Amino acid sequence: MKLSVEFPSVAYREGPGAVLRLGKAIEDIGYDHIDIFDHVVMGHPIEGRPPGPYNAAMPILEPFVTLGYLAAATTRVTLGTEVLVLPQREPTLVAKQVSTLDTLSGGRVRLGVGVGWQESEYEALGESFHDRGARMDEAIALLRAYWTDAHVNYAGKHYRANEMAMEPKSPQAGRLPIWVGGASEAALRRVGRLGDGWLASRVTDAADARRAIEAIRRHAEAAGRDPKSIGLQSMVAPPPRDAEGKRFYAEHERVVARALELQQMGFQWISINATAIFQAGARSVDAMSEALGELHGKLRKAVG
Repeated sequence: MKLSVEFPSVAYREGPGAVLRLGKAIEDIGYDHIDIFDHVVMGHPIEGRPPGPYNAAMPILEPFVTLGYLAAATTRVTLGTEVLVLPQREPTLVAKQVSTLDTLSGGRVRLGVGVGWQESEYEALGESFHDRGARMDEAIALLRAYWTDAHVNYAGKHYRANEMAMEPKSPQAGRLPIWVGGASEAALRRVGRLGDGWLASRVTDAADARRAIEAIRRHAEAAGRDPKSIGLQSMVAPPPRDAEGKRFYAEHERVVARALELQQMGFQWISINATAIFQAGARSVDAMSEALGELHGKLRKAVG
């Protein structure tokens, strides 16, 4: 099983050197991948705005800048997003950012994308929230064209390219993996039709996981794709409404047991939430590194 770490933006509070130190520690411990969470801005709660799941003041580092910084301090671990809110960003610029990151990291990038949930963030960035699913599908196609084609021509409803070139190409070119997050039927259909993998954020029930995976495979077959080629990753998280949820990552036996359950459900990847490790009591970069090291050893013994 592959082990990913969702990188904690809170590390920046100890200075830029601490961000590099934590990234290097994650690689040295033996984790396979580092992901960065994405929100450009967060909306404060106001009348008429649905409440979000996070404090608007929580620190969130910009993912591409942070990954570029981490790429310079690492050599083996792969780098990605979980997930980039793609439809609120201009896709031609994203294609350039990703191809540059892949070039400078030596072909270590995996792009995770999702449609997001925060309408106010779309408004702040001058993008439409209500057609984000359709624009997501077009953006994925356009990204792959820019990474692969010498002459990029694309005529969609929302995005166009007429005899354009983008160099340098990503070292992975059209093989650069795009994984899709989300649990709606539309998201599962998008994984099956267009994605190289599924990023599940909070799988809590084996029956629900089985239905989602079956839906992905059904959509893949309908699109003429091999369902077995689509990767599966889930965040390791406590069950919903768990009264001790904030202590979950301090109790390694619970994390390991959850990882084993996810492996049995068919997931080949799991993601460890380092911010949750911070919230559970590891309140410094050194403490998070130590906890990640201890947890890695226990996970490798349990899930391979």
